[in-house]
Amino acid sequence: MSDLDVLKTLIPISALAPDNFRQLVAQTKIEHLPAGRILFRQGDNDGYTYYLLAGEVVLTAAEGEDEARVVAAGTDKARYALAQLKPRQFTGVAQTDVAVARMNSAGLDRLLTVDQATGCEVTEFNGAEDTEWMWRMLTNKAFNILPPANINAMFARMEPVVAQAGQAVLRQGDPGDYYYVIRSGRATVTRKSDTGKVGLLNEIGEGEAFGEEALLSGAPRNATVIMKTDGVLMRLAKKDFDDLLKAPVVKWVNFTEAKALAQAGAGLIDVRLEDEHRAGAIKGSLNIPLYLLRLKAANLDPQRSYIIYCQTGSRSAVAAFLLSQRGFDVCALEGGLNAIGHGA
Repeated sequence: MSDLDVLKTLIPISALAPDNFRQLVAQTKIEHLPAGRILFRQGDNDGYTYYLLAGEVVLTAAEGEDEARVVAAGTDKARYALAQLKPRQFTGVAQTDVAVARMNSAGLDRLLTVDQATGCEVTEFNGAEDTEWMWRMLTNKAFNILPPANINAMFARMEPVVAQAGQAVLRQGDPGDYYYVIRSGRATVTRKSDTGKVGLLNEIGEGEAFGEEALLSGAPRNATVIMKTDGVLMRLAKKDFDDLLKAPVVKWVNFTEAKALAQAGAGLIDVRLEDEHRAGAIKGSLNIPLYLLRLKAANLDPQRSYIIYCQTGSRSAVAAFLLSQRGFDVCALEGGLNAIGHGA
């Protein structure tokens, strides 16, 4: 039996939907270790989950506590994670040459949460054969902080729209009315500059979303989305988007709260244009204009919290949503600089 086949039998991994299982496999490291190697020690509080795939591991506790336990691959005991409680209650040592699967505990729990919170509703709404786009959408890290009830309501309120190749789903300059997710097909995202030149910004496909920026900022659409192939879109009306996605994802703080967070180590990001930043900004802030945020997000420290601000809070809402989608811990300054005055 291959390592992949063994993984499929483990608890609770065996409960994962196929797409989430594939994600877990991509995040899992298979380690082949010699006899005598220590996997973890009693008292460790690491962020990993270990499963035994081949060989034997002995679990020992401090003298006077439980006797040593031997776990052999292929047994019922090996279907469960090794010494999963944290801090660890045992030291794990390879008694023979072993193969172990090591994965991030939080990542596994996130995938299980998605399955348990939405699995029944996904099947009920669309049929088991048509859920791939939903699973892709739910891997977006912004959905980690959504209450399960919001996720369920979002899928229930989405309506399908059939689109043809060459069709403009939304146009630059139009008001924002819907949030879209691609159920099938592909689309291109373009933007016309002030000089009239049209540039290709991105190409998006199944499970990817668009249209949120105008809904978050209240400004007109800043790009045009045209179907590259025939497809089906799922759309969510602005009010539902505001209630179910914007409200829980975008966290707002006032200036006093933002100041305390900054003193505790949070970074400050000014998403206004370069000229606005030069004319006056909060001391120590990093200027990443909103139009560059997608490109420069990868340069930010994923372990650090960030406070986003602009002039009024409009652009901050968009930036906070975009960074939340990428897994960053962010909040937006309520009212922006206008709420605290130019002397900040």
